[in-house]
Amino acid sequence: MPPVPAGRTVSVRVPATSANLGPGFDTLGLALSVYDELTVTTLPEPGLAIHVTGEGAGHVPTDESHLVVRAMAYAFEAFGRQLPGIRLVARNSIPHGRGMGSSGAAVVAGLLAAKGLLEDDVAIGDGTLLRLATELEGHPDNVAPALFGGLTIAWMGDDGPQSKKLQVHRGVSPLVFVPDFTMSTSVARGLAPAQVTREDAVFNVSRSALLIAALTQSPELLLAATEDKLHQSYRAAAMPATDALVRALRAEGLAAVVSGAGPSVLVLADGPGQRLVAAQIAADLTDTPWQPLMLAVDVRGGTVKNDMGGSTP
Repeated sequence: MPPVPAGRTVSVRVPATSANLGPGFDTLGLALSVYDELTVTTLPEPGLAIHVTGEGAGHVPTDESHLVVRAMAYAFEAFGRQLPGIRLVARNSIPHGRGMGSSGAAVVAGLLAAKGLLEDDVAIGDGTLLRLATELEGHPDNVAPALFGGLTIAWMGDDGPQSKKLQVHRGVSPLVFVPDFTMSTSVARGLAPAQVTREDAVFNVSRSALLIAALTQSPELLLAATEDKLHQSYRAAAMPATDALVRALRAEGLAAVVSGAGPSVLVLADGPGQRLVAAQIAADLTDTPWQPLMLAVDVRGGTVKNDMGGSTP
């Protein structure tokens, strides 16, 4: 097959995500209005030129181990194509290591960039994007909302990863509190037990079902719907400040949960007024400075735009 011509440029935009949402462990995810944006241009000769600004600048690698480049190479290889020389300019806004899906966003960004560069040669559909992203990320709960936006339910079926996108009730107002410390996703996952009691399993099944209703139809049920017995309490000792904020918010009737693997805290407020109350509670916990992000639910997911101006999800 002919190589991708030099000078082809695509622009990609991918939202942050929050996974689990309390009881929906490894299943539920929500796309949020914080974005990583990048521009990829093919070069006439092999090689990489990577420039990163914003989150991760000076810390993320600028060689072939960069996660966006790894995802691009993975997609090209999956279709038997050779990755050309690449100039990557990344403008990152999603906090790293804070439970807001930065690694999933990088994987999705690389795959969408590959989709844009290969569009004249290979048609890469949504199902393939989800499969490749899950293979790279390990599980689909972050990559599904990053790809498709909104609230997503993700699961592994006989044919691989699957997802369903749902529209979130307009009364739901997300707020994320971001601390100045990080948490390793692998460490956090290792703290959750391999087995739980039948009672705890039934508890989470009921709350996960209720959470779908609360997020799509009945936001007034969010506090009860975000209760969890599978993972958050087991991770609390590793994130005491996060646990303290979640407890303080929930004591005041606010639906607060650990965002992804933490340490950020997600509040699913029942209207914008609750967000102001939550921000004041966090400000009063002076032991840890929390950056409040007043966000919206992203409904588009990741997009890729070619240099001719076309844009596709």
